[in-house]
Amino acid sequence: MMTQMNRSVDFGFGCMRLPVLKQDDPASFDYEKIEKLFDAFLEQGFTYFDTAYTYHGYHGEEAVRHALVERHPRESFQLATKLPLRDFKDQEDMEHIFNEQLEHCGVEYFDYYLLHNMGTNVYEKCKKYDAFGFVSRKKAQGQIKNIGMSFHDMPELLEEILTEYGSMLDFIQLQVNYADWEQPNVQSRRCLEIAPKFHLPVVVMEPCKGGTLINLPEEGLDLLKDYHPQASAASWTLRFAASQTGVVRVLSGMNTMEQVMDNTAVFKNFVPISQEENEIIRKVTAIIEKNTPIPCTGCAYCTHGCPMDIAIPQYFALYNNISRITGSFSSHAVYYNNLSLRHGKASACIGCRQCEQACPQHLPITDFLKQVAEKFEGGSSFPVRK
Repeated sequence: MMTQMNRSVDFGFGCMRLPVLKQDDPASFDYEKIEKLFDAFLEQGFTYFDTAYTYHGYHGEEAVRHALVERHPRESFQLATKLPLRDFKDQEDMEHIFNEQLEHCGVEYFDYYLLHNMGTNVYEKCKKYDAFGFVSRKKAQGQIKNIGMSFHDMPELLEEILTEYGSMLDFIQLQVNYADWEQPNVQSRRCLEIAPKFHLPVVVMEPCKGGTLINLPEEGLDLLKDYHPQASAASWTLRFAASQTGVVRVLSGMNTMEQVMDNTAVFKNFVPISQEENEIIRKVTAIIEKNTPIPCTGCAYCTHGCPMDIAIPQYFALYNNISRITGSFSSHAVYYNNLSLRHGKASACIGCRQCEQACPQHLPITDFLKQVAEKFEGGSSFPVRK
């Protein structure tokens, strides 16, 4: 695991999971609590807030305006939001959405603006309607200070996109955490290693993997506590992400004061992950992988000769990851959707069982594929734009 020593990394407040009053209503914001969290974050010396057009059922930007923009001087914070690549219809619609976002956030410009959830499912659309050119024009007009792209797909596609459009970007946002470091469905390490080729700094999203790396199996948590009794599981994940070469900022979605104080303390007194700690992380990763519903090793023997070209190991990795998470699994659904555009869906299995004959683990793969299909194809994981 590559690390970069003795440097400071910025920290950002991710606004995808803000506190709400009703769990079944993503727009029922607990403003009293959100304001206290935002204020504490600023008081600790950090200024970067990351939201998006689609967060909290298309109301997340308004929450940031109410709790942050209307209560603090514009120069006291940095605001990032994102163009929803699934939602826009054409160039005119991009313009309409962008103007909506300025109004939602109550600002005249965005410090950071990203093309949101770039992947196989939206890349051709972005090329057709010149999404990269659109944000570049907004930057030239002064309405965007820095252009970025959040990416949820395979490293091969990332390199293809950056070869074509990397010169138009100021940074990229990648999912980086120790559980996804070598996972075939995310490949954090390989994606991260591509960024320096294009001289692009990296902002890290999902360092705690939606809570997976906080709610660890007891055996894994014990390993961390034995080495650092006072350190939280979150501090390990944040330090791991921030220690990687090319990373300039790490985001964390916080919804309690305890999380704000614990997370900001990591970056106020940042200590890079040591080699010894990396070895502990490897052991914890192995424990996480052991405690999974589908004990797939990712050897991919099952895929050779599959008549439906189903991405079996990648789908199983996604299923295992989401099975350990309570709450939203939107990023996992994005990866599933992107993979299924290049391969057969889990539901495409015809039950020939060639895969099971090839599997060294003797797994009932066809049965597991039914579970995957039920999880990822059983209904929409995304809100609908109003």
